[in-house]
Amino acid sequence: MVARPASLPVRSTGATLAPALLLAASAVGLFGLGLRPWAYVGIVAALAASAFVSRTLLKDLTLIAVGLTCVSLVPVNTDIEWGHMLQMGAGLAAAVLIPYCISRWVYRDHTVRFPVATGVRWTTVEYVYLICVVVLGWVILPLYMIPTGVYQNWPAADDPSLIARLFLGTNGLGIWDELFFICTCFALLRRHLPMWQANLVQAIMFTSFLWELGFRAWGPLLIFPFALVQGWIFSRTKSLSYVVSVHLLFDFVLFLVLLHAHTRHWLPIFLY
Repeated sequence: MVARPASLPVRSTGATLAPALLLAASAVGLFGLGLRPWAYVGIVAALAASAFVSRTLLKDLTLIAVGLTCVSLVPVNTDIEWGHMLQMGAGLAAAVLIPYCISRWVYRDHTVRFPVATGVRWTTVEYVYLICVVVLGWVILPLYMIPTGVYQNWPAADDPSLIARLFLGTNGLGIWDELFFICTCFALLRRHLPMWQANLVQAIMFTSFLWELGFRAWGPLLIFPFALVQGWIFSRTKSLSYVVSVHLLFDFVLFLVLLHAHTRHWLPIFLY
């Protein structure tokens, strides 16, 4: 059994953390508040501030800024018409692929990577946690989505084609969240910040994106801790396949809750 590599300790100063937080605040402006012009100014300011800290910080925050900008150029919502799914999918794909290609072939480093076959077996605790994720989703998601009416931010899927597209959309976005916010943003931030600071910054961006997607009301109280836990798990396991498994299990419960919420006599397996 291969031992998991331990993360090297990283020290940061206020000068290092400030540009990262400003970039996260810009993401809130882009997605959470819809302040597109001012948010772009914030991104430029964050990069300018990082240039005074180090060239490496500037380069890494630029990759995150490129990804955020790519996402901001397409409509982010839960429309499951094929045209919108392809348009939004192109923007999300660019947000992952462009930073990866720049990191790999322009910067010539391997900070952005997507570790699937790590050669490390999942522990018993990790398998138990997967079960806990399903149970927590079964309890929490209906209580969040139905009383608040948040489920109405997703279209009603009442025929096989719509159900298939809803399933594809929820799962595709779950995978993308981990590719961008964890494997890209979090990994890049970890080069400059201690784990808890890098995790905080990525969780702010993660939450702001999902707010625009449709997780309104008290959704941030659910999404923010989830994003923090995902970052912490990735820092421990170094495994994309595991954090994606966690996310997809949660999203599968989300998919079932959406079907149930729109057509209440379907899947009467929830408490609410």
